[in-house]
Amino acid sequence: MDKNAQRWQKRLDTSNRPAYLLLADLLAEDIRTGRLTARDKLPTLRDLAADLRLNYTTVARGYAEARKRGLIDSRAGTGTFIRGTSPSVPLRGGSTAEMTMNLPPEPRDTALLERMKESATRVMADTDLYDLLRYQDFGGSARDREAAMQWLRPRIPDCRIDQVLVCPGIHSVLAALFSQLARPGELICVESLTYPGVKAIATQLGIQLHALPLDDEGPMGESFEHACRTLRPKALYINPTLNNPTTATIPRARREALADIALRFAIPIIEDDAYGLLPRQPPPAIATMAPDLTYYITGFSKTLGAGLRNAYVRSPSARQSQRLAGALRATTVMASPITNALSTLWVEDGTAEAMLQAVRNESNARQVLAIKHLGEHGVIAPNDCFHLWLPLSSAWSMVELASFLRTRNVGVVASVAFSTDGMPPEAVRICLGGPMSRDECEDALRLIADTLAHPTHPHATVR
Repeated sequence: MDKNAQRWQKRLDTSNRPAYLLLADLLAEDIRTGRLTARDKLPTLRDLAADLRLNYTTVARGYAEARKRGLIDSRAGTGTFIRGTSPSVPLRGGSTAEMTMNLPPEPRDTALLERMKESATRVMADTDLYDLLRYQDFGGSARDREAAMQWLRPRIPDCRIDQVLVCPGIHSVLAALFSQLARPGELICVESLTYPGVKAIATQLGIQLHALPLDDEGPMGESFEHACRTLRPKALYINPTLNNPTTATIPRARREALADIALRFAIPIIEDDAYGLLPRQPPPAIATMAPDLTYYITGFSKTLGAGLRNAYVRSPSARQSQRLAGALRATTVMASPITNALSTLWVEDGTAEAMLQAVRNESNARQVLAIKHLGEHGVIAPNDCFHLWLPLSSAWSMVELASFLRTRNVGVVASVAFSTDGMPPEAVRICLGGPMSRDECEDALRLIADTLAHPTHPHATVR
C-alpha cells in the first residue's frame, strides 16, 4: 500500500461520510495540496479496493464521482489518471515584457501621445480633486457608465445603464464571477487552451476547470452538451475573439451553437471579449445570442494599456449586475475614480477610438513581419492581432525552445501555461506588443526563425 492509500484508509476509518464520496473528496484534496498532479496514474479499481478494504463497487462509484467533478480521466487500455486543477503561472517582474506578456504595441505616434497627455492634464485640471480621492459607489458614476455603454455598443447594441458596471480590470471581474457562480469543487467549462489567469483564479477558489476540446472553429459543441448533461457545470467561460493564446476567432455558427446549448441547460456564460474590438469585422458577440445568460466583459488592457485597469461588464439583468457589484465591492472596493475619469474622457472625446485604431494598425504591421520570418514554420498570425501561435514541428520541444530563447533575451510562452486538460500541444505563444519597437520586434522574430531553421542540440541550453 502506498502512502496515499495509507492516509486515505485512516480518513475512511474515522469518517461517517459515504466512502465513495469521501474517496472523491480525498482525491480533490491531494490535487489541491500537490500530493497528486496532472497525469499521475491511479491504482486499478481492484487494487485500490484491496488496499482500502472496500468493495469493488464502492471504489468504482468513487472514481465515477471524481470523474464527474473533472478530477480524473480513464482511458481504455491505459488506466486512470489525474486530471487535476491547472497550475497557475508565476508572476513576472514588470520591468521588461519581452514577448511573454500579452500587451498591445505602443504606437510611435507623437500627435496621439500629445493628445493623451493633454487629456490627462485636463482631467486633473477640470475635476474637483477631492471628488477623485473619495470613496464612490461601486460601478462608476452615471457619466462613467454612459461612456461604458458608448464603448460597448459596437458589440452589445442594446445594453442598458442598469446592466453596466465600471470595474478595476477584467481579471477582477472574472474572480468575482467565478466565486459567485461556482463553489469549491464545482465545475466551470473552459477551452482546453485558455487565459492563464483563469487557471490561477480557479486554483485559488478551489473550482474545477472542465476542458472542452478545440477544433478549427473553437470549443466543440457536442463536448459542451455532454458536459452539461453529465457534469452540470456552473458556467461556461470563453474567450471567443482572437483567443489567448491560439489567436482563433470562433465563427458565428459555432457561437450560435454554444449559445443554444447554454440556453437549453440554463448555463451562465462568461464572455471575456478582451480582444473583441480589435478586429474590424468580428462575429456578433455571444451576449447578443444569449443575452439573458451572458456576462459580457471587455476593457482597455488590450486596446490602450494594461496599466489603466479599467473594464466594463454588461450583466444579463439589472439584478445580476447589482449582485456582481456586491461581490466586486467585497474584493476590490471600487475602481479608481481617477482612472475612471481618464477612461471616460478618452471614450467621450474619441481618444480611445484613435488609440484602438493605432494599436490595430501597428499590430498589422508586425503581423506582416511575423509572416515574413515565421510563415514557412506554420505560424498562425491573423490580422488585427498582436500575438502569434506557433505550432512546433522541429527538433525543439515547446519548453526547450522557450528556455533557449530566454537565454537569448527573447521571451515566448510554452503552451503548457494555457492548457486546462493536461495535454498541451507542442506550440508557443509569441507576443508582438509592449514597449519594444517595431525594429526590436523584427530582430526577435528573425532570431526565432533562425533558431527553428538551424536548431542546436535542444539539451545544450541546460546549465
